Amino acid sequence: MEIVLSAVGVITLILLVLGLGVWVFSGLAIVALLSLILIGDVSLDRAGAILSRILFRSANSWELSAIPLFILMGELIFRSDISDRLFRGLEPWTKKIPGGILHTNVFGCALFAAVSGSSAATTATVGKITTTELKKRGYDRSLSVGSLAGAGSLGLLIPPSLVMIVYGIQSEVSISKLFMAGVLPGVLIATLYSGYIIFRAILNPSLCPPEQSHTASKLESLILLLPVISLIVIVMGAIYTGIATPSEAAAVGVFATVIILIKERQLSFKMIQEAMIATLLSSTMVCSILVSAALLSTAMGFLHLPSELAGYIASLDLTPAFLLLALAIFYIILGLFLDGISITVMSLPITLPIVIQAGFDPIWFGVFLVILIELGQITPPVGFNLFVLQGLTGEKIGQVAKAAFPFFLLMCLAAFILCLVPEIALWLPNALSN
Repeated sequence: MEIVLSAVGVITLILLVLGLGVWVFSGLAIVALLSLILIGDVSLDRAGAILSRILFRSANSWELSAIPLFILMGELIFRSDISDRLFRGLEPWTKKIPGGILHTNVFGCALFAAVSGSSAATTATVGKITTTELKKRGYDRSLSVGSLAGAGSLGLLIPPSLVMIVYGIQSEVSISKLFMAGVLPGVLIATLYSGYIIFRAILNPSLCPPEQSHTASKLESLILLLPVISLIVIVMGAIYTGIATPSEAAAVGVFATVIILIKERQLSFKMIQEAMIATLLSSTMVCSILVSAALLSTAMGFLHLPSELAGYIASLDLTPAFLLLALAIFYIILGLFLDGISITVMSLPITLPIVIQAGFDPIWFGVFLVILIELGQITPPVGFNLFVLQGLTGEKIGQVAKAAFPFFLLMCLAAFILCLVPEIALWLPNALSN
């Protein structure tokens, strides 16, 4: 019972400090320090010495270099006309499917996610084109906004994924295998979304008016899609063939993006300047949270909290299904208030040992966790995709959340299917590693 009280004490400290409005990275560092002093009965001098060594070591992690590089890649693409080409390139392939070009939200987000790694960037980049076009052509506003909110969250699951990089660093599992594990679940969710759009369009054809406008031929559309497809092949090909690590592949991706933009005569000093500033702001935030999370992980390990809590939960003899249900509810609640990276770094020191103790594969759990985090992207009050769409559409946040709710349920269904058939996540990394 004592270990449970210690865990509750740490979680209470986290919620109290973050509830005071303290920045996440400093809040986690404060909680780590207070946990050692108040719960571990460690002197201030010794606690400071322990955490300072961890601070230096975690800040010099080579894996962290992939984060700013993938963010830079997405920022450069965001400022080009590649998103416009993405829409026009997908249009000929979707206009004859029930639901028409609403499917460009799903397919466009899935493709852009494969070169971005960010949910908000995926939603904003695809949405800046599709929201205007779909409204102009008379498509149902709710279905348009909801499908974009749901599909934009694929930026966290389909590789390269920033959250997967964070998870891989913390859990010390192969980031390449995590990337592979995210592919088929991403396809599953995209399929569920498109299937729902088809179902709604068949039930009520007025939601999706017939397309009358001239579009490019399928051959021309492939040319329009070539920049995005090229980047996907280059980055993912470098990782999956073993030519490059995820960090090295991120550098390759940035180089390839610059070459494409130069060839298209779109690269400018202003674009580089804006992309670099945005990258600096985003990557500083992410990396500082990761470093402070390493402090919290160290404090938890010093207190033996994860291992003892895992042993305690194992002694309760919970069924694996009940454990996953409890964790799902826990992460969905966290998603109401925190962003995905904060959720991962804050909770993993406690939940990962429990999951491993229960016999779950850490790579599978990484994918399961990302799907649960995706749910938080489309739930108020802190759903980042909802905020992005509110800015793009001018709709009230409540209306955007209501439109996204069916896609929230579909993502819950995907998580349930993944629990029933874990091979959806594990087959590809196992097949490619043999």
